[in-house]
Formats: sequence, C-alpha cells, structure tokens
Amino acid sequence: MRISVAAFGLGALIASVAALAHHSFAMYDNEHQVKLQGEVAQFQWTNPHVYIELLVKQADGADKHWSIECANPGILNRNGWKFNMIKNGDKVKVVIAPLRTGEPVALLKEVVLPDGRVFGNGGPAGPALIHWD
Repeated sequence: MRISVAAFGLGALIASVAALAHHSFAMYDNEHQVKLQGEVAQFQWTNPHVYIELLVKQADGADKHWSIECANPGILNRNGWKFNMIKNGDKVKVVIAPLRTGEPVALLKEVVLPDGRVFGNGGPAGPALIHWD
C-alpha cells in the first residue's frame, strides 16, 4: 500500500512538471511588449490554445501576418471571453509579447475589441505592461 501511494505521488509530480513545461512562455519577450492594430484574418477558438491571426498594415502598405497565441478556452472563459466575440474582419488593437527570435509570432497580453471592450489573456500569460488608453 505504501509503495502504491508513493508511486501515485511520484506520478502526480512528474505530470505536474510536464504540464508546467508545456505552458512555459519563455520564448516570448515579456519585457519589450508591443502595441499592434490590424484586421483579424482568423480567430481560432481551439485547444490547447486560442489564436488570433492578425494582418497588420506596414508603412509600405503591405500586410504583415502575426500569429498571436492566447490562453486555452477555459482560462479565457473565466476571464469573460466568448468563442464568438472576435470575428474575421474585425479591427482590433493588441498588446503582445513578441517572440524573441523576431518572427511575427507573439503572446497576447491584452486585446481591445472594436466596441472598446478590453480583455486580458489570463493569469498564466501575465499582465500587459503597456496599454492602448
């Protein structure tokens, strides 16, 4: 009996470490957050992460495609998000932590919807250090 309890405890510990490793946001530069605004090309309400595919107009008039990672649907639901609150074609403003490699991939910190409502990305992603207001 003692061995099975110890084995269960060890298994739970290993599983929790694996879960934490999966949710690491170390690849994003949280200290140098950026504001972007653009048009939603696609809003993907999926597990394990929700994504906003955003087209951002550059100075030369070309669109730059950003893939913005959000928390999972459960965390976002608890923060007031709904699966249909962002639609393709919506103009949104975001605060992001960009990928350290410089590729147009980022972690969402905050989104401002077309109607002005502001939503964060949940506790695990951390707060926005800058804001649109």
